[in-house]
Amino acid sequence: MLLECRNLNYRYPSSKALVFEDLSCRIPGAGFHALFGPSGVGKTTLAKMIAGMVGGFSGRIVTERPVDILYTYNTERLPGWSDVGEHLRQVASPQRAETARVLARNFGIEPCLESRFSRLSLGQQNRVNLIRYLLQDFEILIMDESLANVDEVTRQSIILKIKRMFPEKTFLYISHNVAEVARFCDEILVVRDARKDPQVVRVKGENQSEEHAPDSARMERTLLEIVHAS
Repeated sequence: MLLECRNLNYRYPSSKALVFEDLSCRIPGAGFHALFGPSGVGKTTLAKMIAGMVGGFSGRIVTERPVDILYTYNTERLPGWSDVGEHLRQVASPQRAETARVLARNFGIEPCLESRFSRLSLGQQNRVNLIRYLLQDFEILIMDESLANVDEVTRQSIILKIKRMFPEKTFLYISHNVAEVARFCDEILVVRDARKDPQVVRVKGENQSEEHAPDSARMERTLLEIVHAS
């Protein structure tokens, strides 16, 4: 167990209804995992609670040791007038300069390094922002729709490259794309309405890597399990 949520209860300040009621789940350790569920069930809120950005809840979020947790989301923006390459150089330590170059190439934004951030498409901006987090110190990186506005082929290529380059890190991926979650993630935490018990159901994903593609029949079963759990 890397991180565990124990009996979380939370309501938004402006609401009387509970978002989470006695919610418990765990992130087992290194790998590509997912938070999945319909809009409005609190996936982003839970992610921010795990990252220490939301308080005011009862219950506990515990880790087996102190860990650095980062949270990145798809509408996060850098100053529009700034140079993309300079931003990445400011974030990357000298020891990670080569990693920055590899990520820029693998993410398809190498031609944009001398451009202003505001001149990039939304998908390019999201890729630059994700690289910015991958160059920092973290043990858990929460990716909240971080690859939105990126075409499907590029998005899937990026996920596979992240898994290959950072095998010792833990990623918590939030996406509405059920096929993508089923295909690339290992542990899938399906978040449900607070009136359902349990509020989080664990589904084993296919965990595709560059070396191993998922079996089509098994993939169909995983998709059905996720849909039935939602």
